[in-house]
Amino acid sequence: MIDIAYAMGSGGAQGQTGGFGALVPLILMFAIFYFLLIRPQQKKQKQHREMLSNLKKGDRVITSGGLYGRITGLTDSVVTLEISEKVRVKVGRGNIAGLVQRENPNT
Repeated sequence: MIDIAYAMGSGGAQGQTGGFGALVPLILMFAIFYFLLIRPQQKKQKQHREMLSNLKKGDRVITSGGLYGRITGLTDSVVTLEISEKVRVKVGRGNIAGLVQRENPNT
């Protein structure tokens, strides 16, 4: 009876792998997350920062709240938008979601 228990316990050495072998799946998962999630998000943030730094008076933009307007004033942190004739609002520069492309460049 003791021989059977001893024989069953000694087979554990065959199933063990090295420490590096256990890290390979973890490294693969990190690489997948990096290329599918982290890197595209960093590229999108970089493009948004570049767009914010290249804003100028007269640009038509949309805010993250959904307001469309034309830029009439700029400071380091505040953008003044004219959303209608003689109606101006101030929004934070970071709240500008994007530039609005005109459908007809002649208008």
